[in-house]
Amino acid sequence: MKKIVSLDTIISKVAALGVPGLILVVAIAATGLTGAAAITAALAMLGPAGMLGGIATLGVAGLLSEGIARYGVEAIFKGVIRKLYFQGETKASIKAKVDGYPITKALKVKLYEMLDQVQE
Repeated sequence: MKKIVSLDTIISKVAALGVPGLILVVAIAATGLTGAAAITAALAMLGPAGMLGGIATLGVAGLLSEGIARYGVEAIFKGVIRKLYFQGETKASIKAKVDGYPITKALKVKLYEMLDQVQE
C-alpha cells in the first residue's frame, strides 16, 4: 500500500531547500514527468552539462538568493561588473554583453552607469 505524504511534509522539505527548492519545483512541474524521471529531467534542464550542471545551478541560485537578501541586488551587480573588468574585460565588451541581456532598458542604463564608475 502506497503511503500518502501530507502537503505540510512536502512544504517543510521544499522550504528547507529555500529558493533552490522552489526552482526545482518549477523545473519538475515543467517536465510533465513524475518520479525519478522528473527529477533527472529537471536537473538536466536547469544547467549546462546535464544533471551535475543542474545541481551546480541550484547551488549557485541558493548562494545568490542569500547574497541578494544580505547585500542587495545593486551590490551584487556592482561587484560582478567590477570583477569582470578587473579580470581583463574591457568596458566596451561588458557593455556589449549587458546590451544583449533580456533586461529592461532602465536596468541596462543602471549597469552602464555602474561600469562607468569603475576606477582603472
